[in-house]
Amino acid sequence: MLQFITHKNDRHGYLDGAEAALRGGCRWIQLRMKDEPDENVVAVGRQLAPLCRADGATFIIDDHVALVDAIGADGVHLGKNDMPVAEARRILGRDKIIGATANTFDDIAAAVAVGADYIGLGPFRFTETKKRLSPILGLEGYRDIMARCSKAGYDIPVVAIGGITPVDIAAIMATGVTGIALSGTILRADDPAAATAHIINLIKHNI
Repeated sequence: MLQFITHKNDRHGYLDGAEAALRGGCRWIQLRMKDEPDENVVAVGRQLAPLCRADGATFIIDDHVALVDAIGADGVHLGKNDMPVAEARRILGRDKIIGATANTFDDIAAAVAVGADYIGLGPFRFTETKKRLSPILGLEGYRDIMARCSKAGYDIPVVAIGGITPVDIAAIMATGVTGIALSGTILRADDPAAATAHIINLIKHNI
């Protein structure tokens, strides 16, 4: 599974970057617009939601629990400093997807206990798209955490995130994670749609 997280750079905005990922075959889009006012998030989200639906892609937004219904998103991803998962579940109900950020096994255990649907585990290495970065995990960190998840009997999907490039994918998938989340790696490519398709192929061949 590939999850594309929106980001803007000097060549791409939030919407056209997501469109490129969809064209490349990505079927999980997270709209992340940190530091943007709610009205901007809603404006982009309302354009992106029907595009995701047309392609059968899951569409979630970062942080903004109160905007999920207004945008027509399938759910929300919550960082460690965002609304607690349990509170978001109370607001959104059982039918919406709620993802939680984790940096340790204990983070995952806490998220599982309150009903998170998936985990974004990272960072793999330094990434410029995140301002307050948790400790870098590296391959050894992923191996240790995924082994502990297996021992605990957790079957929650775990998506690796944070500065990942195509050459990292085989080794990261071998740690037992479910998928990969990318942003800058795709948007910096000469052809983001082609880069997306290539990355999806790498993930499929390393499951």
